[in-house]
Amino acid sequence: MTNHLPFIDPTAGGSRVKIAFAPRPIDLAGKTVGLLDNTKEQADVILETVADVLRERYGVAKVIIRRKEFFSKPATEALISEMAKEVQVAAAALGG
Repeated sequence: MTNHLPFIDPTAGGSRVKIAFAPRPIDLAGKTVGLLDNTKEQADVILETVADVLRERYGVAKVIIRRKEFFSKPATEALISEMAKEVQVAAAALGG
């Protein structure tokens, strides 16, 4: 029995469909910012620290933090839709 394991070349490209970026606000003052916790270790600590800085330095009015179910899977459509209704700016966390 051969233990041949096929590999995928990550430099090979992929989808050629380009997704347009969302319009960016000029500043964050008075905005509601959404932060997405990827469930990895310390992601919640990182996001709470980022939230504090966003409020203190950039005048963010409100920070909403939501958590994905699994770090290895994308956020559900329901979670993304919920966040999109509540926030004007969003970012995902990368815990270690």
